[in-house]
Amino acid sequence: MLRVGRAVACVACNNLVSKNMGVRFRMPLQKLHPLSRAIHHRYNASANAQRPPHCSAARHFTSMSRLPMRPPKPPPGGHGGWRYQQHRNFWMLRLASRLLKLRYIVLGSAVGGGYTAKKTYEEWKDMLPDMSAYNWVVPDFVWELSDQIDLDKLTKILPELEEIAKLLPELPDFDKIGENFTFLKSILSTEAPGDTPVKAATEAPVTATPEASDKQFKKSSDKEKVDQLQEELLRTQMKYQRMLERLEKENKDLRKVVLQKDEKGIHQRKIKVCKSLIDMYSEVLDILSDFDSNYNTQDHLPRVVVVGDQSAGKTSVLEMIAQARIFPRGSGEMMTRSPVKVTLSEGPHHVAMFKDSSREFDLGKEEDLAALRHEIELRMRKSVKEGQTVSPETISLSVKGPGIQRMVLVDLPGVISTVTAGMAADTKETIFSISKNYMQNPNAIILCIQDGSVDAERSIVTDLVSQMDPQGKRTIFVLTKVDLAEKNLASPNRIQQIVEGKLFPMKALGYFAVVTGKGSAGESIDSIKDYEEDFFQNSRLLRDGMLKAHQVTTKNLSLAVSDCFWKMVRESVEQQADAFKASRFNLETEWKNNYPRLRELDRNELFEKAKNEILDEVISLSQVTPKHWEAILQKKLWERVSTHVIENIYLPAAQTMNSGTFNTTVDIKLKQWTDKQLPHKALEVAWETLQEEFARFMAEYKGKDQDDIFDKLKEAVKDESIKRHKWNERAMDSLRVIQHNALEDRSITDKPQWDAAIQFMEETLQARLKDTDSVINDMVGPDWKQRWMSWKNRSPEQHTRNETRNELERLLKLHEDHTAYLANDEVTTVRKNLEGRGVEVDPALIKDTWHQLYRRHFLQKALQHCNLCRRGFYYYQRHFVDSELECNDVVLFWRIQRMLLITANTLRQQLTNTEVRRLEKNVKEVLEDFGEDNERKIHLITGRRVQLAEDLKKVREIQEKLEAFIEALHKEK
Repeated sequence: MLRVGRAVACVACNNLVSKNMGVRFRMPLQKLHPLSRAIHHRYNASANAQRPPHCSAARHFTSMSRLPMRPPKPPPGGHGGWRYQQHRNFWMLRLASRLLKLRYIVLGSAVGGGYTAKKTYEEWKDMLPDMSAYNWVVPDFVWELSDQIDLDKLTKILPELEEIAKLLPELPDFDKIGENFTFLKSILSTEAPGDTPVKAATEAPVTATPEASDKQFKKSSDKEKVDQLQEELLRTQMKYQRMLERLEKENKDLRKVVLQKDEKGIHQRKIKVCKSLIDMYSEVLDILSDFDSNYNTQDHLPRVVVVGDQSAGKTSVLEMIAQARIFPRGSGEMMTRSPVKVTLSEGPHHVAMFKDSSREFDLGKEEDLAALRHEIELRMRKSVKEGQTVSPETISLSVKGPGIQRMVLVDLPGVISTVTAGMAADTKETIFSISKNYMQNPNAIILCIQDGSVDAERSIVTDLVSQMDPQGKRTIFVLTKVDLAEKNLASPNRIQQIVEGKLFPMKALGYFAVVTGKGSAGESIDSIKDYEEDFFQNSRLLRDGMLKAHQVTTKNLSLAVSDCFWKMVRESVEQQADAFKASRFNLETEWKNNYPRLRELDRNELFEKAKNEILDEVISLSQVTPKHWEAILQKKLWERVSTHVIENIYLPAAQTMNSGTFNTTVDIKLKQWTDKQLPHKALEVAWETLQEEFARFMAEYKGKDQDDIFDKLKEAVKDESIKRHKWNERAMDSLRVIQHNALEDRSITDKPQWDAAIQFMEETLQARLKDTDSVINDMVGPDWKQRWMSWKNRSPEQHTRNETRNELERLLKLHEDHTAYLANDEVTTVRKNLEGRGVEVDPALIKDTWHQLYRRHFLQKALQHCNLCRRGFYYYQRHFVDSELECNDVVLFWRIQRMLLITANTLRQQLTNTEVRRLEKNVKEVLEDFGEDNERKIHLITGRRVQLAEDLKKVREIQEKLEAFIEALHKEK
């Protein structure tokens, strides 16, 4: 392992690792200085057997060294010796050219972020590798640098190195090599041999001894040179930073080309593994977000949780990491209304896609970006329930592109201190609850965003983060809007205190300062990056050492967060897999003990099974015979209209005691009934019959060893289908015409129809007579037999009714052909007769009692007349007029009976030909709607058995995906 300052070059993983605040940053070795890279390659051969424990690769570099292990032996002969000397001189020149790069060691590693001139002697000595293997080719004084720098020898050799540098124009970056060595020589000549140049430069303004000042420079001169050295360091750092960015851009383009090629090489296979790794992990998190664990198995898998005060710049930081403006924006308005899980991964094209959609949004096109922002906003608003402002429902989004760091971030709604107008009253508490739910995961990486343009005392999120992670072992602090902070804040030291974690008690794993644009919604990511780079290049915060180079820019932040994320993933994923394995065993044991003979069907599978059963039951309606339909329809229709026929048509017409008046009244009332009420009543009866038959079939299936777990679902489907079903409107008009024609016909063609009509009339009149007797008995109370046998007595009102009945029955015996109504003088006579017996009675009670008595008297006479009409068909057929055998009432009941038959037949045809199919269609639509409504399915298909099967399915799926992810993770190592 080659240490450069605090940077460590890993000989096996080809990375430069820097340890800072517990976070490991890696820099590809290709971006190191050429001398460091050459030493690294050479040193790898001797250190190959002692790789550091963090290195996971198994690379061997045996043929990439630029320095030979042994000098070539001279061949025999004089020319061979000359060539050997020439070869040795050539290697001396190459060594000298590399020693000329010593100024980069002195001035600091530009790749590692630039090291200032404040490194101590011990740190400087640790930077140098063990180069004992090269003693044969390098002068002895160079190796003494590992123990103590001999400034006298170094000073003597500097002019020689300067001259050699001039002879080697082909080596890179030698324009100012002479000037730099002259300046370095002047500094070295002013210090004692035991002091390092860095130490002299940093301590000269503060700890310069009087002897040193008397020798060469005064104190002011030393300070000038230190300032000049610092400026040179910054210029060098920024120069190489730009060079690195150019190389990274080229590297990104090359990786994009590689990703686009469908090759099966080693690099391609590795990229595919890395690409799928984060997708596999994201799928596990998606399943876990829907898993409600009841078995002490919690989701402890890492996520990067982005929290911050409202308008602190959370979304802007996330967009810089994703390299696209993908989120809706608003000035001071709450835009993030629900958690957004963003899975970042590398890919050949910069695209975004939702978890539940196949549409790809091209992030390089502005119209796709606008459509993506609009879709995110719609999904957020849709997830928020009525009366609420924010929602805990997570929106899953994946972003892929060249050079994007792989990780999973969750953007949470901004923390607020006050609920404003238009917000729900519990908005503040809801946001706190959502944030705590994500941050309480012990493996969640908390990316705490702090607005640098406002006073730190106004922040709420820092206290919340301190509660969740008091030790700061998984918190990364990000200070945004540093440009505004530097411009507005009077003391830059406050910024330094913030990024050092000294201003408030919140602890963090690392501290970063970023700039995310000028606040314009139309800024592009590239323009924001350029603005951020220019700001930090010219910022005195970096120039004065208040900020370290590795603490600035969103690029460094992204690298740090990704490194920390994958470190936590590797440390926790196997433990989580074991926890879910134990949970799966517990669930399977419970199922075997409680449901040994049942298959493990989850809610969706049970719904599909119930769906098939319901459709089978609907199809059974088409198997009902026409005879059954017509019998049911005819019976139910007569039950619905019989009261109207008797009370409003038959009795008013029959009580006229005149044949012509009877027929006229009947025709008028039938016509009115057909036009206004009869078709509606018929369709109501048909619809109710269809419902009853549908329910009957469902009840029959329920009794055939069907699963009772479907009862609630079937009932809900039946009710919703019936609610949606509407009878064909055109059926009513055609039915009205058919009924009208049936009632107009008076021609009874044969004796069986006549006998059927008489039987129908007798049954109807007997039923009405029975009802009338029951009403009269209730009015007058129990008779003498019931009083003696059942010990019942009449009430005073029943006693009065009984006396009134006796008086009215005497009147009917005297006038059997009495009309349906009592005259006023008859009412007075009855009342006086009752008063003579000591019974006070009201005239209204007399009329009411008379109505029931006359009704019974009339029905009895009608039944007697019906018996006489049994032999009247002969006279009816020949149109003979016989006062005793005028059977107009029989013809009326025949017309009603025929209308019932024809209507039942018509409704049956409409049912079987149209309505049953329409009902089946409605049932299918209802089932489809229920299938898409998870909340309704959870409500209708419930129980411990269902929940246990659901948990088993999810735990198995989680475990399988975790095992696949762990296997891929080991392959990547």
